Amino acid sequence: MNNRERHHAILNYEDYDRLPIVHFGYWDETLIKWRNEGHITDNEFNRQDKIDIVSSKLGFEYEYGTDFSSVNHNIYPWFESEVIKEFPDGSRHVRNGLGVVELVKPGVVSIPMELEHLLKDRESWETHYKHRFVYNDKRLANFTPPQDNRQNPACLFCGSLYGTIRNVTGVVGLSYIEADDEELYDEIVEVVGQLCYDMTKKQLESGGTFDYAHFWEDICYKNGPLVTPKTFYRKIGPHYRRITELLKTYDINIVSVDCDGMIDTLIPAWLDNGVNTMFPIEVGTWSANIAPWREQYGKKIRGVGGMNKNLFSYDYKAIDDEIERLKPLVALGGYIPCPDHRIPPDAKWENVQYYCEKMMKL
Repeated sequence: MNNRERHHAILNYEDYDRLPIVHFGYWDETLIKWRNEGHITDNEFNRQDKIDIVSSKLGFEYEYGTDFSSVNHNIYPWFESEVIKEFPDGSRHVRNGLGVVELVKPGVVSIPMELEHLLKDRESWETHYKHRFVYNDKRLANFTPPQDNRQNPACLFCGSLYGTIRNVTGVVGLSYIEADDEELYDEIVEVVGQLCYDMTKKQLESGGTFDYAHFWEDICYKNGPLVTPKTFYRKIGPHYRRITELLKTYDINIVSVDCDGMIDTLIPAWLDNGVNTMFPIEVGTWSANIAPWREQYGKKIRGVGGMNKNLFSYDYKAIDDEIERLKPLVALGGYIPCPDHRIPPDAKWENVQYYCEKMMKL
């Protein structure tokens, strides 16, 4: 079997010969550290395909969702980045490509604090954003349809039906729009949903062959969702269903969603509207695990992820213990282990390599 066949068989609860060795990318700082340690040459680091080179050296076979960057489901055109204010300590207020003003601090690589959002009401929506959430062919300028002669599965990225909006308005701002102007809230959701549908349809019509489809949201934190499940089910769910019904006409039956945090209360909305695979199942502080989901939803639900990436900074024993923890989850079927987010800078090269070698032997 090749990895396309394995991916399809595992997530459809069919027989397979072995697990594929899958990852979810790396922090830029991780690659810089590994280059400085001599694991990656300067030439390899500067190549466009450096992720594939690093993954091959470590023993990974493919990255889950590798076709994310080839299409633009976000605003188009982007706003020009603009420095609003500078401070003596080197920090700055910067308006980013989404029109959001952020506090950018020197040396800090985590998500910046959001200070101000341009999209606040109908006037700002009509003036600055509505035309930026409309389909045009330039959004597919870098898209190359995947062909059949490949060993690894190809992802069809379907966009984001809520997270993209949240990124523009902020969590609080979007909550106020829903409370103060529900008609505007519904219109924004409708326009973004139509864009995602149009983008999905164009990719499907390209003649490319896709093995699975994938959405991105990131609308949860460690204690639950950043949107009420009732709102998500009622207003966002129908847009998921419209797109997943389109995918079915092209025989794509594996549809996943990338959402960090504790997603449990949103799972029914996804399952009922055609999304059947949860990713990346963050272990984190909330100990996400596919087992209770399988107990509750049976074989309706699948999963990719759930391997605690933080253990790459420990030792071989921690890796062995994690693999042992994963074994009964794999035995449930419909599940592919994968580091539960991008591999962080404290990861030791030899530990990641050991994980890949051990998984392949198993």
